[in-house]
Amino acid sequence: MAPPKEPPARPPSARDAAVTGLRPRDAEGALHTFVAVSLTAAGIGLSSCASWVAWFIGQLVFAVSFVKWFSLLHEAGHHTLFATRGLNTVAGHLASVISVLPYASWKAIHRMHHKWTGFQDKDPTTSSLVPRPLGAFERAAINIAWRAWIPLFSFLYRAQSFWHLPRLFQLFPEARARRAFVVNTLALLALYAAAFVFVGPAALLRLVGLGLFLGFAWMDVIMLSQHTHIPLELSHGADVTPIPAPEQAPYTRSLRFSGFLSTFVLTGFDAHELHHVFPFVPGPRLREIPWTPPNEAPAWAWIRAAKAVPAEVFLFKNRSTSGLSI
Repeated sequence: MAPPKEPPARPPSARDAAVTGLRPRDAEGALHTFVAVSLTAAGIGLSSCASWVAWFIGQLVFAVSFVKWFSLLHEAGHHTLFATRGLNTVAGHLASVISVLPYASWKAIHRMHHKWTGFQDKDPTTSSLVPRPLGAFERAAINIAWRAWIPLFSFLYRAQSFWHLPRLFQLFPEARARRAFVVNTLALLALYAAAFVFVGPAALLRLVGLGLFLGFAWMDVIMLSQHTHIPLELSHGADVTPIPAPEQAPYTRSLRFSGFLSTFVLTGFDAHELHHVFPFVPGPRLREIPWTPPNEAPAWAWIRAAKAVPAEVFLFKNRSTSGLSI
């Protein structure tokens, strides 16, 4: 019996037969959307119960649904959730409600992120972490939040990029893009205001408060795992050429969860190196590609190691400057 083949050291070509067949399917997108809707309904239903045990389980389920919706927002933004383009738009706007991320700004910022991955000061999602002196208050705040699982970074991630209209206008001066940002932002704010008025602040807090907190805290770890504490390039304001997608793996990290969590909760969002090299492949199918990324780490071991490092080191240094192998 012949020994199993080792995965290639380099990723296969986008034209390789092992890749070209991995395309979105409407049925698969519908399944993942159904999972998200079911988790949300179950979470809110349990959270409506008088029993505190049922309420707590409901909040845990809602937190899982938050993570699922975020991963679907990501897939829809790449048009890899459904084969039908319009279904991606509908699902993306639906996912944006639970994810607390306007879909229009998410798509624009995320597209720029993929363009400038590898250049820390040009990527709008990593530019705030360019090494710089930290004040005593800022250092204490980020260290405490990171160690205590307080989702400060998920909040700042949204506030500084996706809800920050002046910054969005600066990055995307086109009138059509600006209109989309404003309309989408106002629509979401109106929806949240309506929920606040008609459901009531106390009831709303009971139904989704803890679940949102836990979901934000979990996404802190997932999001920061992907491009943080990895040596990145700096353009220093120079006119540089973007790094092509097939060459972006060294600037990205993947976490390996169980197949069930990876597929049905994270929708393949944890396979981040594969995603950057093959952004047109649906997340749940990324691990079908015969290539083991160089920066992939066992999820739970990496999370424990990263949480043991002060945020000021984890966020503003990298493996080359800290000497840490996380």
